[in-house]
Amino acid sequence: MEVLEEDKLCFPQLNTSCRKTMLPHWEATLIYSLLSCITLLTVVLNLLVIISISHFRQLHTTTSLLILSLAVADFLVGFLQMPVEILLFRGCWFLGDFICAVNCFLAFVVVSVSVGNMVLISVDRYVAICDPMFYSTKVTMKRVQLCICLCWIFSALHSSWILRDLLKQPDRYNSCHGECVVVMNYVEGAFDLVATFFGPIIVIVVLYMKVFVVAVSQARAMRSHIAAVTLQHSKTITAKKSEMKAARTLGVVVVVFLLCSCPYYCFTVSAENNLLGASSAAIEIWLLYFNSCLNPVIYAFFYPWFRKSIKLIVTLQILKPSSCEANIL
Repeated sequence: MEVLEEDKLCFPQLNTSCRKTMLPHWEATLIYSLLSCITLLTVVLNLLVIISISHFRQLHTTTSLLILSLAVADFLVGFLQMPVEILLFRGCWFLGDFICAVNCFLAFVVVSVSVGNMVLISVDRYVAICDPMFYSTKVTMKRVQLCICLCWIFSALHSSWILRDLLKQPDRYNSCHGECVVVMNYVEGAFDLVATFFGPIIVIVVLYMKVFVVAVSQARAMRSHIAAVTLQHSKTITAKKSEMKAARTLGVVVVVFLLCSCPYYCFTVSAENNLLGASSAAIEIWLLYFNSCLNPVIYAFFYPWFRKSIKLIVTLQILKPSSCEANIL
């Protein structure tokens, strides 16, 4: 019985050790295999998105730049956060208090960046659909690059402020050895909830409602247009259809993000004392991270250019000279 009791501890040699989350062997193997596959898919698919947009010149657009920023954040989730969460599934933290603080900081940063990118994507689609005549002058590469940089900087500053106590003293919230938890007071929790969830959701919903209203009116106008059109006007209609398709695709990305993130933020609201442990919200955290795997799947389903670029990358066609000039649109 003494041996069995020691097996339940993360650090059997320490009396202050945390207890493991005990699971049947088959269940643990199934969970680890599933989570490992999700992690591998997240890393590979987002890496393909990053390579595609970075390599092919036709994809060097303002909208693609926003998708690239989101893909980088999703890649970091798969490369850094998901492997750590797999290690944490048994409820034990073996990497030390300092790495715990760094891991929590990176988790807050990538989630904040993803939310910020969703807002920027919504603004981009709003301008493209509701004010198309001035889109090219209002949404320029330099402005988009500046907004993306500010998004990452704000996310880092926001996360540093929220976790300032943990970063100063990484083990301050641990009740036993082998634990990695974050505790936020009500002021910090409320600010984080407004800044990274409720505020962005309101902005996203309002913008996409306006986009939807304009899209419906444009669709009715096109259907009622029975007279012959000039070539220039035909191109304008084609361009509007292209913008609408992009808006619909990115709208799906936004909706999926909201569905994946809502359970996590609902948990943070209901959690007593806002204590976010390594394993106390495992399902909610993994659902939030799983969104990073779904985004490139959505691109592959809706964007022909992504499927073409994957084919060129997998077949190593991108290694040929001038492959960046390939026509994939």
